[in-house]
Amino acid sequence: MEFTAQQIAEFLGGTVEGNNDTRVSDFAKIEEGRPGALSFLSNPKYTHYIYTTKSSIVLVNNDFTAEHPIEATLIRVPDSYAALAQLLTMVQNMQATRTGIDPLAAIGEGADIDATAYVGAYAVVEHGAHIGRNARIYPHVFIGEGSIIGDDSIVYAHATLYDHTELGKRCIVHAGAVIGADGFGFAPDAEGHYHKIPQIGHVKIDDDVEIGANTTIDRATMGVTHIAQGVKLDNLVQIAHNVEIGEHTAMAAQTGVAGSTKIAPHCIFAGQVGVAGHLEIAQGSIFGAQTGVASVVKEPGKTWQGSPAMPVGIFRRSAIAQRQTPELLQQLRTLQKEVERLSTIVEKMK
Repeated sequence: MEFTAQQIAEFLGGTVEGNNDTRVSDFAKIEEGRPGALSFLSNPKYTHYIYTTKSSIVLVNNDFTAEHPIEATLIRVPDSYAALAQLLTMVQNMQATRTGIDPLAAIGEGADIDATAYVGAYAVVEHGAHIGRNARIYPHVFIGEGSIIGDDSIVYAHATLYDHTELGKRCIVHAGAVIGADGFGFAPDAEGHYHKIPQIGHVKIDDDVEIGANTTIDRATMGVTHIAQGVKLDNLVQIAHNVEIGEHTAMAAQTGVAGSTKIAPHCIFAGQVGVAGHLEIAQGSIFGAQTGVASVVKEPGKTWQGSPAMPVGIFRRSAIAQRQTPELLQQLRTLQKEVERLSTIVEKMK
């Protein structure tokens, strides 16, 4: 499908700088631009590519100032990255979507599947489950008894939703994710043998949540593990039983949150962050990669890094000091030898 610069600008609420009739039918990174493709410039370190790109149209921020001539037609928007997301969403929504139940799918008695939904081959939808309007269940997915899949949600191949999992509207669950498995609950006896604690709760996921490939979210021991609206979880994230994650929080790959921790809205967790159990994390907290969060975070909007977590300014100073440790140790040894030498001289003078 082909669009003109003018059509794109009208859709995005932007302005054209160049030829309004320039046409594109594809997308390309600015450094790999080609005729007929649309690119975008958001990160300043890619600015030099805009003067050489072969893309026909480039989205730029309103405050972009050209220092050299540019061959491409520009579309100025408030936020070029957000505008690109709008365009990609529009293109995706224009693609034909499948509907109906594949003959090789296994549908339990009493399952309620909307006529507009799609269920792929070898998918299993258990008794009493509900699949909403325009939902898409890809091959080899397992939807447990009594689970709910909201309107317009997508569950990709080999994902598993245990019994009574609730998935809101417009959610995306990527391949291999497991939602609703037992939490890690065991009680040791006097001899140190572990006995399983039944996990009888469930998982509730609100609207507009995205869950990455091979991410796991455990059911509650009792009650609910709750993922609030707009949360984005990367691949290989582990959310333990009874965790609560507030609205529009984002977690990068290999983050792990232990049981019963409550995370306020709008937090950011970089890769490999570890959070201990039974903690409360304040709104707007940001944790750098590999941060170890072992205690309650009370102050909202602060950035933390290191293990144990510390304010990022202290972490940076500590990192500098750590790099200087070998030199400081050598100076200490030198001073120690000098003190011993002077002590020997003083002893001889007595």
